[in-house]
Amino acid sequence: MKKPIIPIEARASQYGVKPELVKKRMYEYDNMTSLMIKDLFEDTPDVIFPSDKGAEVVKEAAYKALENVDMSFIKAGDSVNICCSHHGFTMVGGQPYAELIKALRDVISARTGTENIRIRAGVGLRFRETEEYIKRYALDTYFNGKAKGVAPIDEGIPIETEIGTLYGLKAVYDADWIIHCHNSDVREVHFHRQVDRAVKPFGMSYARIETRSTYHQNLGPRAANFVARAIFGSEFVQSKFAFAAFLEMSPAGVIGVDADNDLMALNERMMISGCKYYGKIMTLLGEIDECIVGLDFPCPVPYVFAAGVIYANFAGANCDLFDLDNALAPYTWYTEAFYGKNAKPMTDMIPPVFPAIKMVVHNYAWGGYPSAFFSNHIPTIVVGREQADLFNKDSQNLEYMDYTLIADTLDTAMDFAYKQAKTDKVILFDGAVGGVNVSESLAKLLIEKAPEVNRRVDEELLPKWLKQRGIDIEKHM
Repeated sequence: MKKPIIPIEARASQYGVKPELVKKRMYEYDNMTSLMIKDLFEDTPDVIFPSDKGAEVVKEAAYKALENVDMSFIKAGDSVNICCSHHGFTMVGGQPYAELIKALRDVISARTGTENIRIRAGVGLRFRETEEYIKRYALDTYFNGKAKGVAPIDEGIPIETEIGTLYGLKAVYDADWIIHCHNSDVREVHFHRQVDRAVKPFGMSYARIETRSTYHQNLGPRAANFVARAIFGSEFVQSKFAFAAFLEMSPAGVIGVDADNDLMALNERMMISGCKYYGKIMTLLGEIDECIVGLDFPCPVPYVFAAGVIYANFAGANCDLFDLDNALAPYTWYTEAFYGKNAKPMTDMIPPVFPAIKMVVHNYAWGGYPSAFFSNHIPTIVVGREQADLFNKDSQNLEYMDYTLIADTLDTAMDFAYKQAKTDKVILFDGAVGGVNVSESLAKLLIEKAPEVNRRVDEELLPKWLKQRGIDIEKHM
């Protein structure tokens, strides 16, 4: 068995406890090992990051990808907004996304002559998060002070669409041209279902809260995709849209940079790669029969990572989230319309949270995002009084601690979890890059199941997923 992968370090943030309070990381615990994605699935693409060359290799990939992008319509003196999202800064440490953004400024300036290039970094419900990333990666300096975090409560601008008036953020669209800079990980696939993933930020990160809430409170999964598509397709947005540049991801890390003037062409490429590569690891995780989950990553509870998959997706691993025929696949907090005030499913048709998750050890994860759904449905132990106090003071998590226990140390939490869950299978959502940190017993199970999952996705599931999305199977198989 291999040594565990050293995960992303604890980080200073107003949304998490001070890093020095995280006394022990879960990968340091006894009997932990790692599985590399490439060892589980041989067709996993080679990564360019992490590598010995460091994050600079992302800039090189960006320069090459941008060679085929038309920028001739951008004139010297034109204003350009590079629009990005907070999630990109959580990918493999965040530096690769920052390097892509820097590369965009370099190339736009060199090819068009304009110096009026700004950052507009959108967020969800942690309104100041991107401000932290801008400072962390010195983007304010790189952009000569023209870097700004934007929140969904900022001033809006009406956008006339084919489905009516919707609202974007004024600061996002206050330039002559906008560049859509994002990443291709599947993220909330339980939500968008890998349909129009590349378009989603136009209805989320770049939208006013009344419009972005169609995902959470109104239309819900899949239907809300129409909102983002309508905004992007509007005459107003199309008059400003220049091109898109994406950090291309796989569960193992960064595999490249993709850029295109045609967002829908890029969107199709993303649908294919997401279904193929993330589909395999997510299907494999669904084979777990029992486990203890460890949360140990600088992100809100639903967004902590294991093998490139967020915990919110793992909570639905008993469903095929890529299968569009499965209408009830997405059912976590994000679609709490499926649940009554008693926190129970409103009909028997709604599947439960992944039954294999027997207990959660919350060693390190941020607040700033409603997460009580998870602690309410799965027995949870929070490590450290300071972390418990943080959640008790978080307006979006006032009930999170109502359903948890508090342990003074990680050792105490794990001892309790082993006894109560009656399993030694452990999976760590700690953002380990290139693979996943698990206990030795769980590693053996995943290694045993991987070959059949690989065959089933290639021969049965992937053809179905692509056909459902109107993609020419013969062309891409």
